[in-house]
Amino acid sequence: MAGKLTAAQGTGILLVTANVGSLFEDLENLQKTWLREFYQTVQSHKPHFLALHCQEVGGKNFEESMSHVDNFVNLNFLFCLYMTCDALKEYSRARVYLDENYRSQEHFTALGSLYFIHDSLKNIQQFDFKAKKFRKVVGKETCSETLESTPTLEKAKFPQDYFPECKWSRKGFIRTRWAMADCAFDLVNIHLFHDASNLVAWEKSPSEYSGTRQKALAYVLDRITDQRYEKLPFFVFGDFNFRLDSKKVIEKLCSDATMQTIRTDNNEIHKLVFQETDNDRKVILQIEKKLFNYVNQEVFREDNGTSLLEFDKELSVFKERLHEQEIGFPPSYPYSEDSSQGKQYMNTRCPAWCDRILMSPSARDMLLKPENEEKSIVYDNIGPNVCMGDHKPVFLSFRITAGAGKPNANKHKCCVVQ
Repeated sequence: MAGKLTAAQGTGILLVTANVGSLFEDLENLQKTWLREFYQTVQSHKPHFLALHCQEVGGKNFEESMSHVDNFVNLNFLFCLYMTCDALKEYSRARVYLDENYRSQEHFTALGSLYFIHDSLKNIQQFDFKAKKFRKVVGKETCSETLESTPTLEKAKFPQDYFPECKWSRKGFIRTRWAMADCAFDLVNIHLFHDASNLVAWEKSPSEYSGTRQKALAYVLDRITDQRYEKLPFFVFGDFNFRLDSKKVIEKLCSDATMQTIRTDNNEIHKLVFQETDNDRKVILQIEKKLFNYVNQEVFREDNGTSLLEFDKELSVFKERLHEQEIGFPPSYPYSEDSSQGKQYMNTRCPAWCDRILMSPSARDMLLKPENEEKSIVYDNIGPNVCMGDHKPVFLSFRITAGAGKPNANKHKCCVVQ
């Protein structure tokens, strides 16, 4: 696996984010494929440290499918650590945090943060937020219903007034802090608010939903950089629910079309229909609250949809605080949940890059890119040709050198790759 690397080659890090909601809805058809693609990614990049951030653990209808959580995680991940899976057999240390307590509306986030440490990475440490000091990571630990009192993480759910349209929301974040390769950094699992209605998202540019996400993300960034703990480089990865600027995208896709508005008996907009001005007035786009039916999905797949990146604007507000590697993969959501369809999008939402891996400026400086290794940093999706559920997992593979992220590096000399 990760092998015996020299210090010059650096410590291999693999960060993965995966919204697994639909996976739990159809474990029988999706689990085997999902795990195979995930394991292949691990085997391909051979990290010393693997972080998997999951959202919607237990499924979208979590009360019905939460019984699958133990089966999926303990059987297929933790059991593989012991004896079965070649991809993880050399990762004898692990920390698994699952927010399973769905009965607690005040705290439940449905987030899952899983961390695996390769045997060749020595003396890795994890931060204890209560004692305010690092502790050596040994063995395997799993925490679930008592995350609020778990000292090795910080967890918060967004205040209810952030998204009053929902009677209650599972959105929030979990932070952990790690020290390795003579440096220390935070890893934040995050799930932001979705677009409840395509019609509302279309009304103005930017949409009101993007404002809600902006407020929630600022809340997280302020929280993880406040004065309670030492400020460190950080990686924030999860389901940000970032969407394309709907009004602007539709203007581009339907620039030569006419729009028909269909209203309810209460005079509320029920449906928008865009038709070509000629060509027998062919319908090219239909929009309802949960319908986005565009005639040509290839526009989202061709050249990985990069022609639409100009409408991916939500991160621009944080350009001084957050950075991202160049996107070279198609929109990560909403893919068909039909296990026989790997590239097809559902006609429910405008495809968008919801699943992202972002980092602070100081974290970006930690990424090692040797001149002779063009692909030493890889930012891509997992399972591009098979069904992985409605979200394609996204990963970032990179290496860090000993002492990266200074000036903090000298305080946390703890890890050696052997």
